[in-house]
Amino acid sequence: MAHSLLESVMSPEDLRQLPESQLPALSRELREFLLETVSGSGGHLGAGLGAVELTIALHYVFETPEDRIVWDVGHQAYPHKILTGRREMLHTIRKRSGLAPFPHREESPYDTFAVGHAGTAIGAALGMAIAAARNNVQRRVVAVVGDGGMTCGMAYEALNHASDLHPDLLVILNDNEMSISPNVGGLTNYLARCASSRQYTALREGGKRILQTVPPMWELAKRVETHTKGLVVPGTLFEELGFRYFGPVDGHHLPTLLHTLRNLRAHHGPRLLHVVTRKGKGYPPAEADQVQYHGVSPFDPKIGIRKSSGSSSSPTYSQVFGDWLCDMAARDQRLMAITPAMREGSGLVRFSERFPDRYFDAAIAEQHSVTLAAGMAADGLKPVVAIYSTFLQRAYDQLIHDVALQNLAVLFAVDRAGAVGADGATHQGAFDLTFMRCVPNMVIMAPADEQECRQMLYTGFLLDGPAAVRYPRGKGTGAAMDLEMNALPIGKAQIRQQGSGIAILAFGTILPACLQAGERLGATVVNMRFVKPLDTELLVELAASHELLVTVEDNVVAGGAGSAVGEALAKEGIQVSLLQLGLPDRFIDHGSQEDQLAAVGLDGEGILAALQSDRRAREIISSRPSRQASDAPLPGHDRLRRSESAGR
Repeated sequence: MAHSLLESVMSPEDLRQLPESQLPALSRELREFLLETVSGSGGHLGAGLGAVELTIALHYVFETPEDRIVWDVGHQAYPHKILTGRREMLHTIRKRSGLAPFPHREESPYDTFAVGHAGTAIGAALGMAIAAARNNVQRRVVAVVGDGGMTCGMAYEALNHASDLHPDLLVILNDNEMSISPNVGGLTNYLARCASSRQYTALREGGKRILQTVPPMWELAKRVETHTKGLVVPGTLFEELGFRYFGPVDGHHLPTLLHTLRNLRAHHGPRLLHVVTRKGKGYPPAEADQVQYHGVSPFDPKIGIRKSSGSSSSPTYSQVFGDWLCDMAARDQRLMAITPAMREGSGLVRFSERFPDRYFDAAIAEQHSVTLAAGMAADGLKPVVAIYSTFLQRAYDQLIHDVALQNLAVLFAVDRAGAVGADGATHQGAFDLTFMRCVPNMVIMAPADEQECRQMLYTGFLLDGPAAVRYPRGKGTGAAMDLEMNALPIGKAQIRQQGSGIAILAFGTILPACLQAGERLGATVVNMRFVKPLDTELLVELAASHELLVTVEDNVVAGGAGSAVGEALAKEGIQVSLLQLGLPDRFIDHGSQEDQLAAVGLDGEGILAALQSDRRAREIISSRPSRQASDAPLPGHDRLRRSESAGR
């Protein structure tokens, strides 16, 4: 489809050359292009469709990139990328070597701050406003925050701080969960225009100065203004925090947006503009189902996303967790489920419908969600916190201070552990083993498949202290599911393949790749299962019977499971050759999970190559009889090291 206007805009400078009368047509072309491209490539769709007019207005009114625009999270930033010279690359977004999924400073000077987690924009923009004042630079700073981001505690911490500093800062609340209802129409747009005008401000501030000389009248005026404003616009909270509140305005009506932004550009001090948009705007299926069209895989826009047919393919780990949660809740009335605004992603939809009085969405407030769980556990409930690995980082103090320090029985279902794929560096679950295993009282489990995941969740739920089960994004291995719940012996590993010379210790769903490499090398392969406590007895046995131990994990090597093995053997006074494989000491860019694991050598071929290039491993392999290890029989393949029922 031809997009003649859009194709003429290679930068915001080009955009600002267009007459204002052409901007509505540009918004239609931009929305069409966004739908065409993202439906073909996949990515975040709904938020961007809703932010088209707002993005055009911001770049049209402000002198970007000299003026700073900071996007919160960045789901809505696709139109921003299109207008800032990246239109021809949009089809590569989230793919390896393609555009980053979120604003990224190294990608464009228009991306003023790298984002990916909610609630950061106001704090970052406040810092930029302080820098501009400090350097005596006449620069405007704008933070664009979604209504979801406004549930994040960081946003209010920044607002509170800004009220004390009185910076030259504009915060735009992009409220895309409200429909354009009767209270957001011509009248409120008119009031917003008036409220943002210099004449209104002068009259308001002048009136304040006069009334302050008559104390009784001033107190009456303050009360009347506060209560009247509370009835007309939802701005009282922001006014109390020291921000001049404007709006709400229709975020899809360009004349109103442009007029209001021009007026606000001329103001100084902390201001907040409330803009109401429609997520998925312009594409009816996305407007009707905002959740499904938030992040999409490729689809035909003429048909829309078709619901899953419920085929017999392997369930995702999130589905395994959701099924277990419902089954466990039916058994134990004490179970409570908590999520920080990730109901759908964490597999909690069915639980929220079946057990609404035991389901708690804490909004984008990871710190609060963990302390909430601690409070429940302190008084005898059994909370389960479903949280992504990357988001658990935000609640680290609460994990330590509120849960582990008090040895409270909170189960953490840590989703999206390891490589997460297209969401890239901001969402990689690369650090959880490192930051959790150093915390006293924690039990940490890493299942090799979906069946083991179910049993580990049950095991962790039964404990009287904190436990974490960490599992990856995506589907399982196709393991047969046993709906019975059987607790695993704590801290006991499982030999999955018996070999000699080299022992590969696999932590989590990296096991199939380890089995592939181990079979080629005739190595012993162990499903370690527990990161804390480790199976120290087995480690001692393996160190005595093998010349090289190899740890493999989809966590950073630094301080991870491999480090735990080295520490355990050192404590036992055992010297052994140890090779640690895992995620490298750098942030992993976006791409498919398979591409990411292959790129860092954590697929079967990569593990094999790492061993073949290791001097110690080569010496072990070359010292064997001439028959190839891969041709040798593999006694004990898939057998349990010990009887599970016996416990040892």
